[in-house]
Amino acid sequence: MCGIVGYIGHREAYPIVINGLRRLEYRGYDSAGIALYDGKNIQLSKTKGKVADLEKRADSEISKKGSLGIGHTRWATHGVPNDVNSHPHYSNSGNLVIIHNGIIENYSSIKTELINRGYTFKSDTDTEVLVNLIEEVKKKQDVKLGKAVQIALNEVVGAYAIAVFDKNKPDEIVVAKLGSPLAIGVGDDEFFIASDASPFIEFTNNAIYLEDEEMAIIRRGRDIKIRQIKSDKLVKPFVQELKLNIEQIEKGGYDHFMLKEIYEQPSVIKDTYRGRLLADKGIIKLGGLEEYIPKFINADRIIIVACGTSWHAGLVAEYIFEDLARIPVEVEYASEFRYRNPIITENDVVIAISQSGETADTLAAIKLAKEKGAFVYGICNVVGSTISRETHSGTYTHAGPEIGVASTKAFTTQITVLTMIALKLAQVKGTISKSDYMMHLRELDMIPTHVAAALKSNDKIEEIAAVFKNATNFLYLGRGYNFPVALEGALKLKEISYIHAEGYPAAEMKHGPIALIDEHMPVVVIAINSNHYGKVVSNIEEIKARKGKIIAVVTEGDTVVRELADYVMEVPKTPESLTPLVTTIPLQLLSYHIAVMLNKNVDQPRNLAKSVTVE
Repeated sequence: MCGIVGYIGHREAYPIVINGLRRLEYRGYDSAGIALYDGKNIQLSKTKGKVADLEKRADSEISKKGSLGIGHTRWATHGVPNDVNSHPHYSNSGNLVIIHNGIIENYSSIKTELINRGYTFKSDTDTEVLVNLIEEVKKKQDVKLGKAVQIALNEVVGAYAIAVFDKNKPDEIVVAKLGSPLAIGVGDDEFFIASDASPFIEFTNNAIYLEDEEMAIIRRGRDIKIRQIKSDKLVKPFVQELKLNIEQIEKGGYDHFMLKEIYEQPSVIKDTYRGRLLADKGIIKLGGLEEYIPKFINADRIIIVACGTSWHAGLVAEYIFEDLARIPVEVEYASEFRYRNPIITENDVVIAISQSGETADTLAAIKLAKEKGAFVYGICNVVGSTISRETHSGTYTHAGPEIGVASTKAFTTQITVLTMIALKLAQVKGTISKSDYMMHLRELDMIPTHVAAALKSNDKIEEIAAVFKNATNFLYLGRGYNFPVALEGALKLKEISYIHAEGYPAAEMKHGPIALIDEHMPVVVIAINSNHYGKVVSNIEEIKARKGKIIAVVTEGDTVVRELADYVMEVPKTPESLTPLVTTIPLQLLSYHIAVMLNKNVDQPRNLAKSVTVE
């Protein structure tokens, strides 16, 4: 879950690599490093801390000269965050330099063998083991760097995206990937390497995305050579044109990416259904779905696999698929699904949800489902990501880059896609009346307006945040469609403020959590007008009887809950099946403001990384 950047061409590499690391810092930010090569000397600087700390150190340590460079921002797996464990890593001879995202699972046995052969190690990382394995192969078999990388990678078990160069070959970088993303930007007689396209988008909009178990030899002034690592077969490079612009990956005047992304939701939800939802004509058309509708409507069940916020979106989908389309749904943590020997048949449809399209556990679940014969449909945000290539078909959310580690717009756009799928299937199956179908389409088309209205409560929510910023625990309660929203609200608060929070179905409060309630316990209750409204009001009464502090999310115009609650956050009225798209907005803002008031790093919370590409 690290960010890697590389450059080889005619420009100075340092500013390109450093700026690229800043853009990838959401992938890992406990240490960072850079190596530059001018054809004679390698300049290396690395440090525990953030990219800003690296810049300060590099100012005094290195000359910053060289048109070949690689850089890394780390989320620690093997070895604590410190200067020594930071990447890049040298081989024992000092000739090879490597950066690596992923985990080499059999590094310990390889390390023991290398020690027996006289190698020494400075760090605790699996990466230093890998670079020395490559060196040993290169030396023992008397092969070039590219071949040495290929042979070495056939001996390792695990996941990797690597970039490595040899100081005896100043015009070459070798890259490879398995289970971790790697993009190659193709410019005019120059090449860029990165975990995603954001580090090089201002230089080129042409990119090659390596497939798993592929490697590329990138030489200055020559064509890229791509090979399959196991078979040695040459692969013709496929150059994609990127639909990304520099404005999308900048803050745009907001204090944090998270706040920007919260406020982008009216426009990105509209982008998600643009051209797909024609409400006035009663049409939903999803290109990736159309030819596979029979698989969905004839499926024994739909299994949704996801992690984190995407799992919460899957829970919302369970309600809407079963309610409207009358198809049985199971929602699984991908990390558990892959290990519990699940029963999967050819009559199952598996929906895999991931913002990045690179989540390691979700990818493993996809491979397992395909092996069992299931049809696998992907929902992700990043064009060209591994999940988009591994699934049989799918739909992009078109949310644009999400830089803040705590997911916001990805959640609402995932729900938007899932809602469109459910409505389309319900229409085809005839499980929804024409009038109800048309109403849902019109109301879904209105969601961006409703989200914009919910955002207008920001100042009031900030005032509520000020009251509760020093609380040590929160409970979040919801029923029906809004139980997953309660889980998501609690997750947001935990992620960025480090306040303990738990989400529950409101009725489950009496089965344990009510023991926690006293005058110091804030309870966030999603109490919108719905089929469960009376029951939720009763739950609020139970909390009030125990002196709990009620923060309620209510429908505009509500009077009953307003009288009971200590604080309210209003959202526009919408059909219950669509309420998660609006009720999540005040919870995002509440978490954001509490975290800011506590002086937390909102965009880069401790111990977390945006794209979880390791198990």
